[in-house]
Amino acid sequence: MSCQAPLGSPLNQPNIIAAMARVAEQRGAVGVRINGVRNIRAVRRNVSIALIGIEKQQFDGSPVYITPTREAVRRVYSAGADIIALDCTDRPRPDGQSLAKIIQNAKEKLSAPIMADVATLEQGLTAAALGVDLVATTLYGYTEETKDCRGPAFALLENLVRQVRVPVIVEGRIHTPEQLRQAFDLGAFAVVVGTAITNLDWLTQRFIEETPRRRQAASASRAK
Repeated sequence: MSCQAPLGSPLNQPNIIAAMARVAEQRGAVGVRINGVRNIRAVRRNVSIALIGIEKQQFDGSPVYITPTREAVRRVYSAGADIIALDCTDRPRPDGQSLAKIIQNAKEKLSAPIMADVATLEQGLTAAALGVDLVATTLYGYTEETKDCRGPAFALLENLVRQVRVPVIVEGRIHTPEQLRQAFDLGAFAVVVGTAITNLDWLTQRFIEETPRRRQAASASRAK
């Protein structure tokens, strides 16, 4: 389960993120995905299941924001992550850092497995060749070449399963138990579910949008 909360959300507090992670563990999840050093440390004190750690950072001149630098990788590891996830797309990284060197540095100096967040088959193949331990479909639909893609990355999953030798994880837009089952049927090693379970902001908005007032406002907007 991905236990995260948007910036500015009242839920974005280490004790609340840790409570979400405890619920995930109690209900049978085998791992959690956690953003940020403070949250990783809080969750590490409260759960024993696998912890996938990331650090989201925005940099001018680079679209890469999921554990984008060597320094971010070290911070995530030092905070207690069992697995370090990072953007493994081919987009330019902050300060001109090289993805290959970031992975090499992590493999040589850290003992944690590396999970590659990718958007395309080519990126997954490259990441696997660079020595990552897991490949995930996390960024499918969130990069320039995939921005028009909708729904879970099932086609990407099938191609990755056939062509890479490391386990493939499905993450992104898994909103129903039926979609989770389909991901496993297609060969996923694991599935990360986040928004559909832990994002109360998104869940609340989905229901509010169906109230008469919001539907009337939407109809009026379309009519203009």
